[in-house]
Order: sequence, then C-alpha cells, then structure tokens
Amino acid sequence: MTTENPKYVPKWIAWESTRRCNLRCIHCRCASDEQAPEGDFTTAEARQLIDDICQVSRPVMVLSGGEPLLRPDIFDIARYGTEQGLRMCLATNGTLITDEVCHRLREVGIRMVSLSLDGPRAAVHDDFRQCPGAFAATVRAAGILRRNGLPFLINSSFTRRNQGEIAATFRLAKRLGAVAWYLFMIVPTGRGEDILSELIGAEDYEAILTWHYRQEQEEDAILMRPTCAPHYYRIAPQLARAEGRPLQRRSLSFSTGGGKGCLAGQSIAFIDAFGNLKPCSYFPGSVGNVKQTSFARLWEEAPVLQQLRDFTQYRGKCGQCEYLKVCGGCRARAEAVHGDYLAEEPYCSYLPPGFRQEPGPTDREPCPS
Repeated sequence: MTTENPKYVPKWIAWESTRRCNLRCIHCRCASDEQAPEGDFTTAEARQLIDDICQVSRPVMVLSGGEPLLRPDIFDIARYGTEQGLRMCLATNGTLITDEVCHRLREVGIRMVSLSLDGPRAAVHDDFRQCPGAFAATVRAAGILRRNGLPFLINSSFTRRNQGEIAATFRLAKRLGAVAWYLFMIVPTGRGEDILSELIGAEDYEAILTWHYRQEQEEDAILMRPTCAPHYYRIAPQLARAEGRPLQRRSLSFSTGGGKGCLAGQSIAFIDAFGNLKPCSYFPGSVGNVKQTSFARLWEEAPVLQQLRDFTQYRGKCGQCEYLKVCGGCRARAEAVHGDYLAEEPYCSYLPPGFRQEPGPTDREPCPS
C-alpha cells in the first residue's frame, strides 16, 4: 500500500517512546519528568506500529521521549525498525550515554543521535534544563559518541533568556564534533506554555534568522538548519537576491521537506506515547489514534492533515503571502497563539505586497521587545 497522494509522503516520524524523563526542562513539549506516565505501547505494539508505517513509506523514525533510554526495550525496537528498512535515530538528553550504550546503538543500526545544547556553558544550559550537571552530561555524551564513531547532531532551543548565547552555542556545537546544528525556535506547547512571555519577538526572530543565513554562507564544516522557523525559507532567498548571490541550499535541503518551512502533516508526523497522531511534535491536537485507526488511513484521510495540505485555507497574511508554499508559517505556533492552526504565523514581521493589516487582537505583537 502506498499513500494516495504521492506529493505527501511521510519522510520523518518521531515516536514518543516514553514520557518519563530524568530532566524537567522549562520548554518541554510533553511536560516530561520522572513521574510522567511511560505510555502504553508494549514491545509488540511498537513493532506493529513500525509495520503499519511501512505500509505507507520507509521514513526516518526518531525514537524520542521523554528520555527513550529509560525504556528497557528501546534497543529491541530500534533493531526491528532497522530490519524493516527504516532509518532509525535516537533523541536523547545525553545523560545516560555510555560506551556500552553506544555499542548497543551501533549494533541495532541507529543512524543518528541527537543531543540538546541550549547554551555554551553550564550556567545557561542547566538553567534552561532545570538540572544541575545537564551541561556536563551533554558535553560528556558528545565525547563518548564521537569516540565510538556514532554521528550526532545538536539541537539548541532558544527563548529570551538565552538568545544572547546563540552564536557561542553554535561554536561549541562545532567544537564538540556535531555533524549538524539545529536552531530551534520554541513553540509554546506542553511546559512551554508557562514561558509564553519569554518567547522571542518577531523583530528579534527576523534578526536571528538573518544571522543564521549569513553564518551559513560561510560555513562548510557543519550543516545548519533552523527548526520551527519556517520563515527562514522566505528570509534566505530575499537576502540572496538583495546581495546578488546564489542561494546556499545546504540547510534548506538538509531536511525532510527538500527546502520548505513548516512540514507539519505534509512530510512529517509525531506519535505520542499513547498512540495519538499529530501533524508535528508541537501541534497540540491529535488527528486520531494509531491504535484505533491505521496510520495509513489517518495519514491519507484525517481532515486536519487535509486542511494543512490545502494552502487555499490558510488565513491572515499567510494566506496572501507569495512565500506561502515554501514557508507556510508554523501551524503549531498559530494554534498556540491564535487558537487556529490555519491562522497566520504570529512571530513573522513580514507583510506580503498588497496586504492590508486590519487592527485586532491577533495583530498585537505577542512578545514586545
């Protein structure tokens, strides 16, 4: 069986293998901690989920959490996914990485490990992660992964409290030997709702993505990609045209979307620890449950996914923007801020040509600088 619309094939799926975690980060999508529920997938059900996904495509599958290494059968599940032809990856906070864990990860075919680094020193990262020693654990994990020949990428999340550390965090990611660095712009879901006032405002957002573009033009040692920042796919071509230079496509193509902004429900999806399918990791609502309805049927027929793929339904300035099909605006952020996943991206300062901005509550700057 293959998806009925070949334009929309899942290329990247994250599965929340457990909600338990040994950290309590301020921005956590699922509010994980040591008391969080593990979830209700047995090993057999996890294998069945992989079989169901393979009926549609053979995507990258990220084993995430919580902390996936807290799940005793995670290596068995990873091995099964590898045997079915999926490109299996692991998203970990790094605190449980050891030489023995690396040996097992290599043995079961894990292709990439992702670590989180939210600052260039302990005072910044540990504050963000709400755990003394988290920074040291990430640095140590990077060294162990590198020593064992396991490629890893680094995800860095930013709010107002650490946005001044972006460049330094990037430089540290390079020194640690990461093959890629993903700059995450926080989406206020889960525990992240509690730090809504800390979200980076639209003007700073634009400046950060402009910095990313200029850095990328000079970078050849590490792949860079802004994540949950779809308007980078507007900013980069705008700047390239203004400077009369060819657009550097490395970060734009190092994604599951082949050079597109928001991919929610188009080439990516997220499955939580209880089987709820969501268009992306940060989308607050579910489109159905894979334990009750097959993944293939939900992917092809769920009304929310159909809406996300129909750009004529997008509202506000996103609906009138000439960059809609390459940017799309963050649908999860639109839902979190406006209560409407088809509304305009709330953290974009760009006004499309001819767009008349009507005054109203949704036009206020959510986080004034």
